[in-house]
Amino acid sequence: MNASLRISVASLRAHKRRFAGTFVAVFLGVAFLTGTLVMGDTLRASFDTMFGNAAKGTDAVVRGADTITTPGESQGVRRPVDVGLVRTIEKAPGVAAAVPDIEGAGQLVDAHGRPIGGQGPPTLAGNWIEDPRLNAYRIAEGRAPAKSGEVVVNRGAAKKGGLRIGDTTTLRTPDPVRVTIVGLATFGGEDGMAQVTFTGMTQADAEKYLTAKPGEAAGIRVRAAPGVGQEKLVAGLTPLLPAGVEAITGQASAQENTDMISSQFLTVFTTFLLVFSGVALLVATFSIHNTFAIVVAQRTRENALLRALGASRRQVTVSTLVEASAVAVTASAAGLGGGIGIAAVLRALFPAVGFPFPSGDLVIGGLSLLLPLAVGAVVCLGSALLPAVRAGRTAPLAALRETAVDRSGASRARAGVGAALAVLAAGATLTGVLATPSLWLAGLGAVLALAAFVVLGPVASSTAVRVIGVPLDRLRGVTGSLARRNALRSPKRTAATASALMVGVAVVSLFTVFGASLKATMDRTVSRSFAGDVAVSTPSFGAGGSGLSPGLAPAIARQPAVKYAVGLGRGVAEVDGKGRALTVTDPAALGRVFDLGAVDGSLDHLGADGIAVTRSEAVRQHLMTGDTARLAFTDGRQVNFTVRAVYGRSELAGDYVITRAAWAPHRTQDADTLVAVTFEDGVGTAEGKAAVKQVAARYGDPEVQTRDEYAQSSAGGIDMMLTLVYALLALAVLIALLGIANTLTLAIHERTRELGLLRAVGQTRAQLRAMVRWESVLVAAFGTAGGLALGAFLGWVLVKASDGTSDSAFAFAVPPARLVVVALVGLAAGALAGLRPARRAARLDVLRAIGTE
Repeated sequence: MNASLRISVASLRAHKRRFAGTFVAVFLGVAFLTGTLVMGDTLRASFDTMFGNAAKGTDAVVRGADTITTPGESQGVRRPVDVGLVRTIEKAPGVAAAVPDIEGAGQLVDAHGRPIGGQGPPTLAGNWIEDPRLNAYRIAEGRAPAKSGEVVVNRGAAKKGGLRIGDTTTLRTPDPVRVTIVGLATFGGEDGMAQVTFTGMTQADAEKYLTAKPGEAAGIRVRAAPGVGQEKLVAGLTPLLPAGVEAITGQASAQENTDMISSQFLTVFTTFLLVFSGVALLVATFSIHNTFAIVVAQRTRENALLRALGASRRQVTVSTLVEASAVAVTASAAGLGGGIGIAAVLRALFPAVGFPFPSGDLVIGGLSLLLPLAVGAVVCLGSALLPAVRAGRTAPLAALRETAVDRSGASRARAGVGAALAVLAAGATLTGVLATPSLWLAGLGAVLALAAFVVLGPVASSTAVRVIGVPLDRLRGVTGSLARRNALRSPKRTAATASALMVGVAVVSLFTVFGASLKATMDRTVSRSFAGDVAVSTPSFGAGGSGLSPGLAPAIARQPAVKYAVGLGRGVAEVDGKGRALTVTDPAALGRVFDLGAVDGSLDHLGADGIAVTRSEAVRQHLMTGDTARLAFTDGRQVNFTVRAVYGRSELAGDYVITRAAWAPHRTQDADTLVAVTFEDGVGTAEGKAAVKQVAARYGDPEVQTRDEYAQSSAGGIDMMLTLVYALLALAVLIALLGIANTLTLAIHERTRELGLLRAVGQTRAQLRAMVRWESVLVAAFGTAGGLALGAFLGWVLVKASDGTSDSAFAFAVPPARLVVVALVGLAAGALAGLRPARRAARLDVLRAIGTE
């Protein structure tokens, strides 16, 4: 064992360059994984601290007991509590203070008339709480609001909007309210709670603009008297509370908020990044395996001599694994440092682009250090295992061979296994997509398809390189022909080198196809369902924004140029015990502006006790026109509604439609999500849009768009997602390029004598450089072509599986322009990867190269 160790150390010292590419591949993969885990730890700790600070002085929270949560949302809607309950709570034993907590959506408008925030983090408004222990915000400048129209805003929002004390601006609640800023507040010493914006009003204003009626609050914050614990306080309050109202400790409330953020944002965020860490490490696996395979092939004679001198198979194998271990440990350790640096950079960068990253120091857990180290070691050692075993099997007689060039090809067994995997992949994906729609089954088929591509790579590489390289013979003559022959020399090596790039290109192509399909789905949804001329909306996603004023649609409808204007509001209720979203609107106008498909019954006379349901939901709930549907609302009341219409389509209209009169007794803060407008006959788009804009300016100036513009902006989040995906996948492509460059560099080393002979018979340095570069391009072209084919197939699988398991119909679309760009980037990457090996090849000394054995 000591001899194996000495041999490994000597080999590493003598051939440091051989493992440079492997080192970098492991380093990048481990750094990305470490950065992701450290960011997750830091975010969790930051949110724990943030919500802990928010509830630090609150010992109990009194609130509605039940929530209604609709599909796709983790935060439900609660019943408001009576503000008059504060007086009862204040008289309870152990209570030092109790204040109503009124909270709702409120979006500030900046000094230039643009909304502040709303791209994800919430824009909140509420009553300013005078008790400093029950209010997480502190006045940093100015004073608290004392009369109607005065507000305090968090200092971060004021900075972002260019607002100062004394300025007058608009607060969308969503009805526009003119407010004067009289104070700036901080949260825990910072300018705000992450990227959340907050506007504090007087209690009277908060009740007027943020609640359905005066005298309601989202909850009541309670502070305990000295010596009274939170549990004891809650136990004393519970008997005093009416039915449907509960009390929980302040700690439990903070933990609920943390858990909600964790389930709604952190889990998705970290899982998203971990997937790309996995892709990067998968690509690194191909590069590392290829490096060790070539190194073992180059050292055939050296290993054979060791065997001839008495070294056992085990010693030769162990020496190779020791080299891999040394690279794994050093690269993984360096990757830990790099990952911590990545997390630090992202922590500083994300707030600048509006991402909700709370302030605080980096938090590095033990798992975030140990897991990347273990993964880096396993990936490196696992990738080197087969080459190490192959090295141990070297026969002593191999020392007599003149060359150690790896000329391994594709076996029949490989072709058989690859074909079997391809058949299984096709069966699983077609079953999961067409027969019994299942994302899990389709995902299994996708994994099998990837495995089939990797296994069949050496089988297909010879034919693929011959076909792809045909133009080179004509365009580059002998140089191109030699490049093609070099790429064909070892099909297994060519396929392994190309596989790293194939995986990266496949994932890029997958998301490109899926993103294009989502956009096509949105375009089809809008063009098929929305029959209006313009749409008024607020450009926001996630929890941000305040919505549109319910008064906007009637005001637009009064314009002479407008024929119909219908606003789509949102409500929630339980139907058959499950939370469902309700579309609150004028059903008669809805049917004139939106294509709802075939309608059974009538939308014109729903009244205050009627409801319209989509056909799919009616089948699910066993309803038909004339039947009774029982809805339970957040205020605790259960109401029977008569099904007066069943309609076909639900993309924009939703599954349940009720009138504003039916929703009014149960509503909370009212807001529309969209106003659809149809012009009178003969009114042009420009004229009608100008008339709508004139009205919209009085309601906070929301965006007015044509139907095509609305469809495009609705899909804007998809482009943002794709940009982030491309940025993350650039790491995987970089690792693949390092693999190509490393393979070519090592291949040049084993072909030193051959290259020297070519130079001796008249090949110029420029021709030699071109030959190596074109070989790199051919390998990259093979990987890119395979990645495009695999990615398009997986994109189709994902779209079709999503279509089969969702109520919405997905459209499959292939964006040729974007895929051509991906192909060109792949080819350019190949040319780039070949630059350094080509320069090294051209610098070879001819006489020394010819004399190399």
